[in-house]
Amino acid sequence: MYPSPLPSAPPLRPIRGVANVALGGLALYCLVGLAVVVTDLFQLAIINRMISDPGSVSEAEIETSDALVSAVDTADTTAWVVAATTFLIWLFRARANAESLAPDRHRHGKPWLILSWIVPIIAFWYPKQIVDDIWAASHRIVPPRRSPLVFAWWTAWLIGYLLTNVVRGMFREADDPEGAAVAAMFDMTYIAVMLATAALVAAVILRITSAQEAGQSAPPGLPVAAGEGPRV
Repeated sequence: MYPSPLPSAPPLRPIRGVANVALGGLALYCLVGLAVVVTDLFQLAIINRMISDPGSVSEAEIETSDALVSAVDTADTTAWVVAATTFLIWLFRARANAESLAPDRHRHGKPWLILSWIVPIIAFWYPKQIVDDIWAASHRIVPPRRSPLVFAWWTAWLIGYLLTNVVRGMFREADDPEGAAVAAMFDMTYIAVMLATAALVAAVILRITSAQEAGQSAPPGLPVAAGEGPRV
Protein backbone atom coordinates (compact mmCIF):
# COMPACT_ATOMS: atom_id res chain seq x y z
CA MET A 1 0.00 0.00 0.00
CA TYR A 2 1.13 3.50 -0.75
CA PRO A 3 0.90 6.07 2.06
CA SER A 4 -1.88 8.56 1.66
CA PRO A 5 -0.62 11.94 0.46
CA LEU A 6 -0.36 14.78 2.96
CA PRO A 7 -3.10 17.38 2.60
CA SER A 8 -1.87 20.36 0.65
CA ALA A 9 -1.98 23.79 2.21
CA PRO A 10 -4.72 26.09 0.92
CA PRO A 11 -3.54 28.49 -1.77
CA LEU A 12 -2.64 32.02 -0.80
CA ARG A 13 -5.48 34.47 -1.22
CA PRO A 14 -4.94 37.79 -3.04
CA ILE A 15 -3.75 40.40 -0.57
CA ARG A 16 -2.75 43.46 -2.61
CA GLY A 17 -6.32 44.79 -2.73
CA VAL A 18 -6.91 44.68 1.04
CA ALA A 19 -3.41 46.08 1.56
CA ASN A 20 -4.25 49.07 -0.62
CA VAL A 21 -7.48 49.61 1.33
CA ALA A 22 -5.51 49.52 4.61
CA LEU A 23 -2.97 51.98 3.21
CA GLY A 24 -5.82 54.24 2.16
CA GLY A 25 -7.20 54.15 5.70
CA LEU A 26 -3.79 55.11 7.06
CA ALA A 27 -3.48 57.94 4.53
CA LEU A 28 -6.87 59.29 5.61
CA TYR A 29 -5.79 59.15 9.24
CA CYS A 30 -2.57 61.03 8.43
CA LEU A 31 -4.45 63.77 6.56
CA VAL A 32 -6.84 64.27 9.47
CA GLY A 33 -3.86 64.20 11.84
CA LEU A 34 -2.32 67.11 9.95
CA ALA A 35 -5.64 68.96 10.28
CA VAL A 36 -5.49 68.33 14.04
CA VAL A 37 -2.01 69.88 14.18
CA VAL A 38 -3.21 72.98 12.30
CA THR A 39 -6.17 73.27 14.68
CA ASP A 40 -3.90 72.91 17.71
CA LEU A 41 -1.66 75.69 16.37
CA PHE A 42 -4.71 77.92 15.86
CA GLN A 43 -5.94 77.18 19.35
CA LEU A 44 -2.48 77.69 20.84
CA ALA A 45 -2.23 81.13 19.22
CA ILE A 46 -5.54 82.14 20.82
CA ILE A 47 -4.47 80.76 24.20
CA ASN A 48 -1.17 82.65 24.08
CA ARG A 49 -3.05 85.86 23.32
CA MET A 50 -5.33 85.19 26.26
CA ILE A 51 -2.29 84.75 28.51
CA SER A 52 -0.53 87.93 27.34
CA ASP A 53 -3.62 90.11 26.91
CA PRO A 54 -6.97 88.57 27.97
CA GLY A 55 -8.94 91.44 26.50
CA SER A 56 -7.56 90.86 23.00
CA VAL A 57 -9.55 87.66 22.46
CA SER A 58 -13.24 87.99 21.68
CA GLU A 59 -15.94 85.57 22.72
CA ALA A 60 -16.59 84.82 19.04
CA GLU A 61 -12.97 83.70 18.56
CA ILE A 62 -13.18 81.39 21.56
CA GLU A 63 -16.44 79.86 20.30
CA THR A 64 -14.98 79.41 16.81
CA SER A 65 -11.88 77.72 18.25
CA ASP A 66 -13.97 75.38 20.40
CA ALA A 67 -16.24 74.46 17.48
CA LEU A 68 -13.23 73.79 15.24
CA VAL A 69 -11.55 71.62 17.87
CA SER A 70 -14.77 69.64 18.35
CA ALA A 71 -15.21 69.08 14.61
CA VAL A 72 -11.60 68.02 14.09
CA ASP A 73 -11.75 65.68 17.11
CA THR A 74 -14.81 63.98 15.60
CA ALA A 75 -13.03 63.64 12.25
CA ASP A 76 -9.92 62.28 14.01
CA THR A 77 -11.93 59.62 15.83
CA THR A 78 -13.71 58.62 12.61
CA ALA A 79 -10.43 58.39 10.69
CA TRP A 80 -8.91 56.31 13.48
CA VAL A 81 -11.83 53.85 13.34
CA VAL A 82 -11.49 53.60 9.54
CA ALA A 83 -7.72 53.04 9.76
CA ALA A 84 -8.07 50.45 12.52
CA THR A 85 -10.84 48.57 10.68
CA THR A 86 -9.01 48.43 7.36
CA PHE A 87 -5.81 47.36 9.12
CA LEU A 88 -7.64 44.49 10.84
CA ILE A 89 -9.13 43.38 7.52
CA TRP A 90 -5.63 43.25 6.06
CA LEU A 91 -4.32 41.50 9.19
CA PHE A 92 -6.86 38.69 8.89
CA ARG A 93 -5.95 38.15 5.22
CA ALA A 94 -2.22 38.26 5.99
CA ARG A 95 -2.65 35.79 8.85
CA ALA A 96 -4.67 33.39 6.67
CA ASN A 97 -1.91 33.41 4.06
CA ALA A 98 0.78 33.07 6.72
CA GLU A 99 -0.96 29.97 8.05
CA SER A 100 -0.87 28.47 4.56
CA LEU A 101 2.86 29.16 4.35
CA ALA A 102 3.70 28.00 7.89
CA PRO A 103 0.71 26.60 9.80
CA ASP A 104 2.69 25.66 12.91
CA ARG A 105 4.48 28.95 13.55
CA HIS A 106 1.73 31.05 15.14
CA ARG A 107 1.65 31.47 18.90
CA HIS A 108 -1.91 32.77 19.19
CA GLY A 109 -5.22 31.66 17.68
CA LYS A 110 -7.24 33.74 15.24
CA PRO A 111 -9.61 35.21 17.89
CA TRP A 112 -6.58 37.00 19.33
CA LEU A 113 -6.26 39.05 16.13
CA ILE A 114 -8.99 41.20 17.70
CA LEU A 115 -8.93 40.27 21.38
CA SER A 116 -5.21 41.03 21.71
CA TRP A 117 -5.91 44.73 21.16
CA ILE A 118 -8.60 45.07 23.82
CA VAL A 119 -7.69 42.66 26.62
CA PRO A 120 -5.83 44.61 29.33
CA ILE A 121 -2.13 43.98 30.02
CA ILE A 122 -1.51 41.47 27.21
CA ALA A 123 -2.42 44.19 24.70
CA PHE A 124 1.10 45.50 25.33
CA TRP A 125 2.75 42.56 23.55
CA TYR A 126 0.28 40.07 21.97
CA PRO A 127 -0.40 42.14 18.81
CA LYS A 128 3.33 42.45 18.14
CA GLN A 129 3.79 38.69 18.56
CA ILE A 130 0.99 38.08 16.05
CA VAL A 131 2.60 40.38 13.48
CA ASP A 132 6.05 38.92 14.24
CA ASP A 133 4.73 35.44 13.43
CA ILE A 134 3.06 36.65 10.23
CA TRP A 135 6.30 38.37 9.20
CA ALA A 136 8.44 35.27 9.80
CA ALA A 137 5.99 32.95 8.03
CA SER A 138 5.55 35.33 5.08
CA HIS A 139 9.31 35.63 4.59
CA ARG A 140 9.77 31.88 5.25
CA ILE A 141 12.50 32.52 7.78
CA VAL A 142 13.75 29.48 9.75
CA PRO A 143 14.37 29.84 12.61
CA PRO A 144 11.92 32.74 13.04
CA ARG A 145 13.69 36.07 13.25
CA ARG A 146 12.12 39.23 14.61
CA SER A 147 11.94 42.25 12.35
CA PRO A 148 13.45 45.58 13.45
CA LEU A 149 10.73 47.26 11.38
CA VAL A 150 7.96 45.57 13.37
CA PHE A 151 9.78 46.45 16.59
CA ALA A 152 10.02 50.12 15.55
CA TRP A 153 6.32 50.23 14.67
CA TRP A 154 5.29 48.65 17.97
CA THR A 155 7.55 50.95 20.00
CA ALA A 156 6.02 54.00 18.32
CA TRP A 157 2.53 52.60 18.93
CA LEU A 158 3.19 52.13 22.65
CA ILE A 159 4.62 55.64 22.97
CA GLY A 160 1.53 57.04 21.24
CA TYR A 161 -0.74 54.99 23.50
CA LEU A 162 0.92 56.41 26.62
CA LEU A 163 0.88 59.94 25.22
CA THR A 164 -2.82 59.86 24.38
CA ASN A 165 -3.67 58.98 27.97
CA VAL A 166 -1.48 61.84 29.21
CA VAL A 167 -3.04 64.28 26.75
CA ARG A 168 -6.60 63.28 27.57
CA GLY A 169 -5.91 63.64 31.27
CA MET A 170 -4.43 67.10 30.76
CA PHE A 171 -7.33 68.27 28.62
CA ARG A 172 -9.81 67.07 31.23
CA GLU A 173 -7.97 68.78 34.07
CA ALA A 174 -6.80 71.95 32.32
CA ASP A 175 -9.04 74.79 33.54
CA ASP A 176 -6.65 77.68 32.91
CA PRO A 177 -4.97 79.02 29.75
CA GLU A 178 -1.49 77.87 30.78
CA GLY A 179 -2.65 74.29 31.29
CA ALA A 180 -4.57 74.33 28.01
CA ALA A 181 -1.46 75.57 26.18
CA VAL A 182 0.65 72.72 27.56
CA ALA A 183 -2.09 70.24 26.66
CA ALA A 184 -2.19 71.54 23.08
CA MET A 185 1.58 71.11 22.75
CA PHE A 186 1.35 67.57 24.12
CA ASP A 187 -1.44 66.87 21.63
CA MET A 188 0.79 67.94 18.74
CA THR A 189 3.54 65.69 20.07
CA TYR A 190 1.09 62.79 20.21
CA ILE A 191 -0.04 63.43 16.64
CA ALA A 192 3.59 63.49 15.45
CA VAL A 193 4.22 60.11 17.10
CA MET A 194 1.05 58.64 15.60
CA LEU A 195 1.97 59.89 12.13
CA ALA A 196 5.32 58.13 12.51
CA THR A 197 3.45 55.03 13.70
CA ALA A 198 1.21 55.14 10.63
CA ALA A 199 4.24 55.39 8.34
CA LEU A 200 5.91 52.43 10.04
CA VAL A 201 2.83 50.20 9.95
CA ALA A 202 2.37 51.12 6.27
CA ALA A 203 5.92 49.87 5.68
CA VAL A 204 5.10 46.65 7.56
CA ILE A 205 1.98 46.14 5.43
CA LEU A 206 3.92 46.68 2.21
CA ARG A 207 6.77 44.34 3.19
CA ILE A 208 4.50 41.49 4.31
CA THR A 209 2.22 41.93 1.30
CA SER A 210 5.16 41.79 -1.11
CA ALA A 211 6.59 38.73 0.64
CA GLN A 212 3.26 36.90 0.42
CA GLU A 213 2.83 37.79 -3.24
CA ALA A 214 6.29 36.37 -3.88
CA GLY A 215 5.26 33.27 -1.91
CA GLN A 216 2.34 32.61 -4.27
CA SER A 217 4.79 31.29 -6.85
CA ALA A 218 6.81 29.17 -4.39
CA PRO A 219 5.88 25.70 -3.09
CA PRO A 220 3.94 26.00 0.20
CA GLY A 221 5.77 25.00 3.34
CA LEU A 222 9.22 25.53 1.82
CA PRO A 223 11.41 27.04 4.55
CA VAL A 224 14.13 29.60 4.05
CA ALA A 225 17.21 29.34 6.18
CA ALA A 226 17.97 32.29 8.42
CA GLY A 227 21.04 33.17 6.40
CA GLU A 228 19.20 32.90 3.07
CA GLY A 229 16.05 34.79 3.76
CA PRO A 230 15.35 38.38 2.84
CA ARG A 231 16.93 41.01 5.02
CA VAL A 232 14.63 42.28 7.75
